[in-house]
Amino acid sequence: MTCFMDHRDLSRATATGYLFLLLLFSSFINIWSSCSNGSCQVVDSCSHSTDCGPGLFCGNCPALGKTQPFCIRGQATIPTSVIGGLPFNKYSWLVTHNSFSIVGAPALPGVQRFTFYNQEDTVTNQLKNGVRGLMLDMYDFNGDIWLCHSFRGQCFNFTAFQPAINTLREVEAFLSKNPSEIVTIIIEDYVHTPKGLTKLFKNAGLDKYWFPVSKMPKKGEDWPTVTEMVKANHRLLVFTSVASKEEEEGIAYQWKYLLENEAGDPGVQPGSCPNRKESQPFNSKTASLFLMNYFPTYPVEDEACKEHSARLADRIRTCYKAAGSMMPNFLAVNFYLDLVTGLDEKEFLLRPMVTQKGKFVLD
Repeated sequence: MTCFMDHRDLSRATATGYLFLLLLFSSFINIWSSCSNGSCQVVDSCSHSTDCGPGLFCGNCPALGKTQPFCIRGQATIPTSVIGGLPFNKYSWLVTHNSFSIVGAPALPGVQRFTFYNQEDTVTNQLKNGVRGLMLDMYDFNGDIWLCHSFRGQCFNFTAFQPAINTLREVEAFLSKNPSEIVTIIIEDYVHTPKGLTKLFKNAGLDKYWFPVSKMPKKGEDWPTVTEMVKANHRLLVFTSVASKEEEEGIAYQWKYLLENEAGDPGVQPGSCPNRKESQPFNSKTASLFLMNYFPTYPVEDEACKEHSARLADRIRTCYKAAGSMMPNFLAVNFYLDLVTGLDEKEFLLRPMVTQKGKFVLD
């Protein structure tokens, strides 16, 4: 997983600059004629992970026609580690789509699971590797609230993964160990139990990190700075797809605060960035966060590295224009470890040009 960003551009940032750190991490690609013993950099050819420098591993992307393994970045650079103290909506955060739908996750005893998988790594590792947003599908199931990858608003034993509290406890453990980090959870909500989510998050120990709905911007203004959020311990943002739960349980209604493009195949078609029907129009002035979905309807792990290459750069540019020059604050993908693993083109550079007016030019 790698990101390409010119750090010289960052030096031009001002306090009013709108920082785009799209988690396509680090610096320009450097192509070396040969390397080994820990000296290889991103996209340099390698034969073993020991050839690659710190934070890199030796991988491949056959879907892009790669015949030689190369060095791939294994962790995202956290945007606030580059420039801190900006409003929350001035950053871009990596989000995993169906974060819980993990290849190899055990099924219920005696049941063969029948569903699609979207990630290859545990939620704990996702967070360790720089993911800062989780998409979770929650259902009433077996007298509890479960994470399911299902259909028709119902969880079945062959689509169930595990009780949601297990994953939320992973989030709590991460926030507890990392007191300066902020995590966002976006719930596809099929929970009908009264106050079910309130009880769930409290039992997971996450209520103490809750960002109150009353403090969320509602007229398109900036969010508090990440420094202010950390100081107040408001380090967990939770959104639900059910509008009534904002009043009933104090859980923010997703499309009141987030603009969003279509998910699935419509969200990856070249040249267009259609508005999700539940979302406010892209020209809305009341929402100051933008969730960009970038994953096909049917996930194929072997194709992910190809999807996450230059196509992703083109898609971001398209959505940036469609949303009125608004950069995505959340980038949702399948198989996050395959994010941009196939690149060898120097032209794949989403270079933020932060001007004195705080606007971007993408070249």
